[in-house]
Amino acid sequence: MAELSVLLVEDNEQNLELAQFLLEEAGVAVAVARDAASARAAWGQPGLGCVLMDMDLGGTDGLTLVRELRAQPATAALPVIALTAHAMRGDRERFLACGCSGYIAKPIQPRLFVDEVRKIAGAGAGGGGR
Repeated sequence: MAELSVLLVEDNEQNLELAQFLLEEAGVAVAVARDAASARAAWGQPGLGCVLMDMDLGGTDGLTLVRELRAQPATAALPVIALTAHAMRGDRERFLACGCSGYIAKPIQPRLFVDEVRKIAGAGAGGGGR
């Protein structure tokens, strides 16, 4: 059994495949959502430990989804990690201020990625990640 279960919300196939591969190779259970509707349907699943949220989804942006997730009592405390190419000065702080528990810039660094996810998911699960 995986020690962590994540929902990976990503609409870019290459980014999705790399993140999913790295997480699964490390023993993390991964559910995938390629759009906002799929993310909404999946984020309430039992045992979910964390959401990795692409901030530039087609149609609905990631911050809109984060606000929706935070507004629901069942998912309000679920750690959400911004997974984004927005890596300019202030972007990290902006995403954290909007309700994300953590921030990982793209392109991801494969050697650090899983450890970062575990660290943020663990901190968020205890309420200290946001």
